[in-house]
Amino acid sequence: MKIGILTSGGDCPGINATIRGVGKTAIMHYGMEVIGIHSGFIGLLNKDVEALTERSLSGILNLGGTILGTSREKPFRKILEDSDGDKPQKIYETYRDLGLDCLVCIGGNGTQKTASRLSGMGFNIIGVPKTIDNDVWGTDITFGFDTAVGIATDAIDRLHSTASSHKRVMVVEVMGHHAGWIALYAGMAGGADVILLPELGFDINKVNEAILDRAHRGKPYSIVVVAEGIDIGEKSPHPSSYITQAIAEGTGIETRDTVLGYIQRGGNPSPFDRNLATRLGGHAAELIANKEFGKMVCMRGDEVASVALSEVGGKLKVVTPEHDLIRQGERMGINFGH
Repeated sequence: MKIGILTSGGDCPGINATIRGVGKTAIMHYGMEVIGIHSGFIGLLNKDVEALTERSLSGILNLGGTILGTSREKPFRKILEDSDGDKPQKIYETYRDLGLDCLVCIGGNGTQKTASRLSGMGFNIIGVPKTIDNDVWGTDITFGFDTAVGIATDAIDRLHSTASSHKRVMVVEVMGHHAGWIALYAGMAGGADVILLPELGFDINKVNEAILDRAHRGKPYSIVVVAEGIDIGEKSPHPSSYITQAIAEGTGIETRDTVLGYIQRGGNPSPFDRNLATRLGGHAAELIANKEFGKMVCMRGDEVASVALSEVGGKLKVVTPEHDLIRQGERMGINFGH
């Protein structure tokens, strides 16, 4: 068999480990031919590809980013000024001209939605979920999440000493447009006093009350972790800036903000993410060998499994108020904005 691999959407720690997991398993165990597609779906539009070998896949397990490059090209998005014609049809022609038996799409929600639509056109597709946000529906965890949480937690740990020394409130903004998984896990692991998630909303007056209550109890500094997707309307380009100003004005306590940004997506993947990516990649190759197409590999508990791509596309996995970390945090006096 001959398979193609592409990576699409934002970069994420563990992509190269996944490419390696798929490619080496396909080559060494199943005797397949593997083609790497550059720059996501753009590579299929431009036929920008390279042969991947066991040697070219060596030495990439611990590397951040993606050796294939990536883009946010969405071939099904209608663009009026598009002069290239029907992009899905061009992708199909490249797929056919390359003689591919399957296309492996490594990416987040948008990529899996595109993969599902390509599957509906008759492509043999296997999806592999990738995002630091951990919000892909159908899998318990995505590679990249553990690394991002570790980076964010380390930053929060370091801010504790500054907050304590200066008796300040430190506001830390982490990634997560629609889902607050990083804010929740890093906030709890980093000992945050206030954690604000997109799913739960917040009352700034309640946040200020919690911070003043800490001050009255002899705790003159606080750590506030906010996800970038919390709803602040059009008040500020960065939620942390708005929250910082609102806390300073509402409490009279000196307040500073830190935006972690792309730091969370860069660098080497954690050992957990390397192993997770390796397992997911290997299972993708197994599904291809068994001709079980139209699926996305996933984790269910500690078991590698798969789910139909048709069930995944267009859905988000978000934090619910009943999550045990939220419940436990509330029991310990952590404020979630209410």
